Amino acid sequence: MEEDIKAKIKLIIDHTYGTWRAQKAWKSPLFITKAEGAYFWDHTGKRYLDFSSQLMCSNLGHGNKAIINAICEQAQKLPYVAPGFIEESKAKAVQALLEVMPENLEMFFFSTSGTEANEAAVKIARLYFEKEGKYKIISRYHSYHGATAASITLTGDPRRWWAERARTTIAGVRHAPDPYCYRCPFGLKYPECDLACVRYLDYMIKEEGNVAAVLLEPVVGTNGIIVPPKEYYKMVREICDENDVLFIVDEVMSGWYRTGKPFAIEHWGVVPDILTTAKGATGAYTPLGITATTREIRDYFEENVLSHGHTYAHHPLALSALPAAVEEYKKLFESGRLQKVSEYLGKRLYELAEDHPCVGDVRGLGHFWGLETVKNRETKEPFNVKSDKFVRPLMNDKIAAEARKRGLYVVNWYIQLLIAPPLTITKEQVDEAIDILDEALKVADKEAEKTDTPPSKSSEGIIY
Repeated sequence: MEEDIKAKIKLIIDHTYGTWRAQKAWKSPLFITKAEGAYFWDHTGKRYLDFSSQLMCSNLGHGNKAIINAICEQAQKLPYVAPGFIEESKAKAVQALLEVMPENLEMFFFSTSGTEANEAAVKIARLYFEKEGKYKIISRYHSYHGATAASITLTGDPRRWWAERARTTIAGVRHAPDPYCYRCPFGLKYPECDLACVRYLDYMIKEEGNVAAVLLEPVVGTNGIIVPPKEYYKMVREICDENDVLFIVDEVMSGWYRTGKPFAIEHWGVVPDILTTAKGATGAYTPLGITATTREIRDYFEENVLSHGHTYAHHPLALSALPAAVEEYKKLFESGRLQKVSEYLGKRLYELAEDHPCVGDVRGLGHFWGLETVKNRETKEPFNVKSDKFVRPLMNDKIAAEARKRGLYVVNWYIQLLIAPPLTITKEQVDEAIDILDEALKVADKEAEKTDTPPSKSSEGIIY
């Protein structure tokens, strides 16, 4: 058995590409054999608590029977038909979306990933303003929007730099400063800052000219779990309206009750012109991307060509999981358990940070949290910066590796540890994870300076 597994691991490493890494760093991946609820197991039988929902996508946990049965039923009935045809799974998916989408977002294009959903959004925005010659898209520096040409150009993190070296980016994208209160790019403090970050967005639009859209993650995902102040998105909406610019939100990671509401933008009482999502749309049981627009945008294309589509657009098997997932989310939310556990998760993370000088800031909403690690709480000196990614070992790599040794899987980036467990996680499982993190963080504590400065809680109290 062991030799057979080793042979399979070698086969895969020898003949496939590991993602987002130099290939020499992909030599000992775990061989996963099963998953259930909030756990998964490797081939040795070792169990891991999934504290990041894989890639922040397995929102409903592993082994959900309702979703699996829906997929199996569709596979037996009609696994594929070309996107120009209509069949039952598409009708059911549309009806399910209409029940959960923010008001006025009622037109949908179905793809197979968040990357594709964002590509569609960019193309729609540019075509919508084609006659006016408006084509520029503004995103932010702390962001990730996908791996293909347009979406990686929109991305602010180091992955864009490598795409630029390969000349695989597009023209017409600009990056704005972030509402990153813990490390304000203007050196100001909220609320005395008068939201300089969002006011600068208005300045950019007017100075750039030809701006078609602003595309933002409502709560930044991989690049910080940055939760903006309560006034932020209302001001963004007003700025977009005043400048005749479309407002696009990327809810690929923050959507599907991850922050406690169906979509994170709802915390601010704002409706975008376009919303993109994927990941949790099916709980990651099938690949599905969604680009949702207002009817006003759809009406423009009644006479103007929407030159977009691909073989797997509106794929029946991908769509089959969505209605079942929507019902599972509704049941979980209506039970009240989701809200109770998310409150408990935040409380435990705040308590954890108090005991570890390496934790500079704790921020998040719902089941979506980040622990930003620092060498010094008082000066906020980080262990690593953006340019370290891909070229030198990161402290957060060490913390995550130690956690994994102890049976906890947590995604990390150069800024933070990303805490995004399945929405089905229990309080007891939260405690289990916190106990392991308590030990894993000691790896960084050894190199952190002890100060009298308490950990920051930059998102606490921001949402009302």
